Amino acid sequence: MDISAFQFDLPEGLIALRPVEPQDSARLLVVHGDGRLEDACVRDLPHYLSAGDVLVFNDTRVLPAALKGVRPARDETGQDVSCDVNLTERMDEQTWRALARPGRRLKEGDVIQFADGFSAAIISRMEGGEIELRFSLSGDALTAALDTHGAMPLPPYIARRRAADARDRETYQTKFAGEDAASVAAPTAGLHFTPGLLEDIDAAGLSRQTVRLHVGLGTFKPLEEKHLQENRLHEEWRRLTPETASLLNQSRQEGHRVVPVGTTAMRTLESCVDAEGILHAATGPTDIFLKPGDAVRATDALMTNFHLPGSSLFMLVCALMGTDIMQAAYAYAIENDYRFYSYGDACLLLP
Repeated sequence: MDISAFQFDLPEGLIALRPVEPQDSARLLVVHGDGRLEDACVRDLPHYLSAGDVLVFNDTRVLPAALKGVRPARDETGQDVSCDVNLTERMDEQTWRALARPGRRLKEGDVIQFADGFSAAIISRMEGGEIELRFSLSGDALTAALDTHGAMPLPPYIARRRAADARDRETYQTKFAGEDAASVAAPTAGLHFTPGLLEDIDAAGLSRQTVRLHVGLGTFKPLEEKHLQENRLHEEWRRLTPETASLLNQSRQEGHRVVPVGTTAMRTLESCVDAEGILHAATGPTDIFLKPGDAVRATDALMTNFHLPGSSLFMLVCALMGTDIMQAAYAYAIENDYRFYSYGDACLLLP
């Protein structure tokens, strides 16, 4: 399989830097399994589903994981080094993996100061440009410090164009996020769901369930050829409870559809399903990598945003719908000025 089959040209002006207001007023491209395309609005979602269908949300909470710090001078030049640190994966109560800029000027043993009483030492450098940091704080104290001094970890295609601000604290967090803040990117399809839309969903007789996947580097890091060869991505922590697994299995047995909201919810379900399509409770890491040719067993439809060219997420939607159909849908979206990526519009995929 060649990554080039999943490339497309996206005009920079279609990359959304802010969400529309209200967020449920975003456009929704409905993609049918026969290739038909319909223009709709996210608020129209209940009209395309049936009573008894189950929407499955990822209720992870985004941590303000973007930090600005200073590495004090360590040589005769006397110059401090300013650095940007983006946390990518929690290892324990005090230790995180992270991406840092300028990475080449940071060495093992360096201490990065973020604020008075809040610092981190670089304890190792890793393949792929990541570093491992041990903070001066741990547990709840570290979480509080990150909440005070960190910013929302906007994706690079937004962060290159503007800094995160106070508005992102609200718009880059879903309305149903749980208490455990451990994701370093939002499950962005869920950002469209306002209290009003959730009320409409309930009124339409649709069911709502949650799973949890802490979004990490595996979701948003650019795909490389070696990922195709190794057939795996970075691990991310996910959970499907016994109660939710049982309910979803029963709903499908009764003829209803299971509809993940976002690729992280879909990956959680697909990592917990057996060859017969039965979901089983699971807690722990997954490196599932879905691409055309792989079986999709737990997903009957999918709501998701528009993804980066050549990405594992675009491959995932091609696995569900077919590459030709998704390339045609994305071409239509570009031609009709749909807004792309985390703060952009959405599509509803109906195999």
